[in-house]
Formats: sequence, C-alpha cells, structure tokens
Amino acid sequence: MNSKRITVAIDGPAGAGKSTLARRIADKLGFLYIDTGAMYRAIALWALRANVALSDMHRLEQLAREASFEFENGKRTVLLNGEDVTEAIRSPEVSDAASKVAQIPAVRRALVEKQREIGSAASAVIEGRDIGTVVFPDASVKIFLDAQPDERADRRAKEMEQPREVTSRQIAERDSRDRNRTDSPLVQAPDAVYLDTTGMPIEEVEEAVLKMIRERTSNGKERTH
Repeated sequence: MNSKRITVAIDGPAGAGKSTLARRIADKLGFLYIDTGAMYRAIALWALRANVALSDMHRLEQLAREASFEFENGKRTVLLNGEDVTEAIRSPEVSDAASKVAQIPAVRRALVEKQREIGSAASAVIEGRDIGTVVFPDASVKIFLDAQPDERADRRAKEMEQPREVTSRQIAERDSRDRNRTDSPLVQAPDAVYLDTTGMPIEEVEEAVLKMIRERTSNGKERTH
C-alpha cells in the first residue's frame, strides 16, 4: 500500500455535476468525500434557524468558527455539530442563503481552515468553487468541471424538483455571484484540467477522471486511511 496522501480537487459552477462525480470517485478509490458547498449550506441553515441576519457578517463568522463538521467515507452524509443535516441543507431557501453567506470573506477564511484540516487527514476528493485555487493549491489532481448553462439548469431543476425557469434564473444569479465576488471567485486554476460534461454520461466522465488520477498518482488505487 502506498502511504502517500492524495488530494483530488474538483471545481466548477452550479449544476456541473461536481457532487455526483466527486462521490463516485471517492467511493471507487476509498477516499474521503468532502463537499465544501455543503459546509456553506450548513452555516446558512444554522443562521436561518437561529434568525441570524445574512447581513450580520460578525455573527455569521462566529457560526462558521464554532461549527463542527463530519464527513464519512463512501457516504454523502453531512454532520453539523453532530446533527445529520444532509437533506435539510438542500432546500431552495438554504441554497439561496448559502450563496450569500459564501460571499463573506471572514466566513470563507474560517471554513477554508476547517476544509484544510479535514482534507489533510486522509486521501480525499474535495469539491467546491475554490479548491484548486485557494483551499488546496497543491492538490495532486485538479479538475474544472463545466457544462453548458442550459444543461446545468436542467440537471439542477431535476435535482431540486422545481420549475426549470426558476432554476435557470437561480443558476445565472449564482454564476454571477460566484465569478464576481472579490474573495476567492470561481476561476479555473492554471494547472487544472478543463472538462466540459455537456452531453456526457456520468460513467464516461468518471472514467476520464479516474484515468487522470491514475496517470498523475502512479496507480490511483491507494487506500490511505
């Protein structure tokens, strides 16, 4: 067994398929799956429950620093302070709030620290919007996952079970916020491989990424726990 820790960073816009791909890759290789977007969603959920205004940057930073997160190998489970919030963080209300929470630099700094701490403990597949540029700039493998806006809207509408026109508007707003925020905007890392998944079945995307990981880490089959 190779004891080298491997970090796979997957970035990209909303609806590109990051979560599905990251979970499949992590499961196939026995790596930890870390959904950084879920962490922002969890802080948003906590803020909504506690009636914290999304404009209260100081209190939101406090929540981010006080929060405890747990991820489990081979599972999409997200634990916030010991509570399973996997389903609760997927509501449209939380999604919208999370996008606003993620714009706050102090919140991002707090969660980046936690992401690095979790990701440095074991081989992991980490997905988000600034993993290869900010969180793990020295990641073993970096992928920027993308797809045409129409296809991303279709995927997200199906996932969220809401009208496509609503999803399309939300995706456009999210893209604008993510790409234009001053702190850690969504950009492709210079050394990331760009992968457009428009029209590609997930199995094909998975195989392409697994091949890339194997090529860059000698065999990509290390199970380092």
